[in-house]
Amino acid sequence: MHQYLEATEIIDYHNKEVYTLAMQLSKDCKIDTQIARNCFEYVRDEIKHSGDIKADITTYRASDVLKYKTGWCYAKSHLLAGLLRANSIPTGFCYQRLSCFEYKKDTYYLHGLNAIYLKDFGWYKVDARGNKQGVNAEFNPPYEQLAFELADNEYDLDGIWAKPLDVVIDALKKSGCYNEMIENFPDVLELRE
Repeated sequence: MHQYLEATEIIDYHNKEVYTLAMQLSKDCKIDTQIARNCFEYVRDEIKHSGDIKADITTYRASDVLKYKTGWCYAKSHLLAGLLRANSIPTGFCYQRLSCFEYKKDTYYLHGLNAIYLKDFGWYKVDARGNKQGVNAEFNPPYEQLAFELADNEYDLDGIWAKPLDVVIDALKKSGCYNEMIENFPDVLELRE
């Protein structure tokens, strides 16, 4: 499990602001489920989804997501992982392949979410993307309520990764704003190259 607890360049919970927030969100919590709920709800509700607000910045490090209070689904999953890992809760990354119709017609892309290891439930998937009309992700273990129901030609990628996928980080790094990101969404086809 140690790989799901590591601080990295991207999951930089050693950053003072990330660590301080992680400790605030876990204050007075007695079990990991309470901490995980607080962290999940903070990222879901307090960090704006960059696509929803058409952000003029693209974040990827947990500390930058917190600093600018915005991130694409992937970046929000990085902050959530940082907050949980700072509290010694193993957290990984999961991906779905979804239709990109909201941003760009006739395309598919990877959608990022987290898997959290909870003592009473094992691995539990959450989606801190951010709720809006038609999107209602919740934290209610053992029941998973993710942001999107899978439709035709959409699917979950197998696995729980300890680090974000390189293709995701590359897309975030090369996209400076909303318009650039919607032209550079990562997809599973890039994983096969």
